[in-house]
Amino acid sequence: MSGAAPRVQALSSRDNPLLRQLRRLVQDGAGYRRAGVLWLEGEHMCAALRARGLPARQAVLTEQAWEQPALRELASWAPAVAVLPQALFAGFSPLPSPAGLGFLVDAPAPAVADPAAASVVLDRVQDAGNVGSILRSAAAFGVPQVLAIQGTAALWSPKVLRAGMGAHFALRLIEGLGEGDLGALRVPLVATSSHAAQALPQAALPRPCNWVLGHEGQGVSASLLARCALTVRIPQPGGEESLNVAAAAAVCLYESARRAGDQ
Repeated sequence: MSGAAPRVQALSSRDNPLLRQLRRLVQDGAGYRRAGVLWLEGEHMCAALRARGLPARQAVLTEQAWEQPALRELASWAPAVAVLPQALFAGFSPLPSPAGLGFLVDAPAPAVADPAAASVVLDRVQDAGNVGSILRSAAAFGVPQVLAIQGTAALWSPKVLRAGMGAHFALRLIEGLGEGDLGALRVPLVATSSHAAQALPQAALPRPCNWVLGHEGQGVSASLLARCALTVRIPQPGGEESLNVAAAAAVCLYESARRAGDQ
């Protein structure tokens, strides 16, 4: 990052302390909270970190990746680089086809919610793929903040990071909230429900609003629905009972962005 050449180290033992640390991080989705570091795997996420000028502590890549000039140059964003055989990388990578490159980075300091910002509120959304996809939609449609209620998948876990594909670095993320913490927000809460009387296209959406997205099976809790200024349903002429929560999030966030653009 400073322009100096990184320190390059060849690793050959799976018992190396760095590799043991990476295995622990990957196996424990919330382990970053104790360790204070994150594992970002894949060229896209590493490039997203560098594009925003954010620091990397350590690059780890396979011998094959090291032979590729573009990946070698990307790895040089970190001040230290570890090069290892493909088999050792596969020993901690959770991917069926390991990406061959990753960054170890410092976990961000806990953020403070902006009560006046448009947000996505995650109410016990448990599937990491859904959470990551929702973060991507939030970043794509210009929602700056995501608030996660206790019971939601850990926002910075390796699985959520992979599904988010770099969206994390464009968002203010706050997790571990209780429903009572939402009382400090100054932006109205809006939730979706298949039983709501108002359909999304015709509903008078607050601008801005906080979209509340609920548990995959149970939906938004009754107590949180009671806090919402508005509940809407997404029309589904195909007849399905409900949409996947990540798909519903994309529809709702697009509708808010579309209306904002029409002003």
